[in-house]
Amino acid sequence: MTQRRPQSRKLPSQEELNQLVKQLKSDNKTESSNYREQSLKLHGWICAKCGREFEREDLRLLTVHHKDGNHRNNPKDGSNWENLCVYCHDDEHSRLILAEYLNGKI
Repeated sequence: MTQRRPQSRKLPSQEELNQLVKQLKSDNKTESSNYREQSLKLHGWICAKCGREFEREDLRLLTVHHKDGNHRNNPKDGSNWENLCVYCHDDEHSRLILAEYLNGKI
């Protein structure tokens, strides 16, 4: 049995690393803003739970809830999103935490 020696690799330069980090940050920002805009277009400016309608002035209070809890699951058809006002969104997450607690998962 022969021993394998580690092979040397050229490490990326600091400039290359900086460019990679910049690109990753840019991609992440674009994705996160896109799914909110897409959800607002698809589902309208209304809370899916309480029915409150929003105007441009208070649109910041309307959030996108991921039904399966996975923020990276953003299908173009919007099937994993529902627009919830901040109050209903908080209530939704509180219910999930309570259910996990009552089922002994926490």
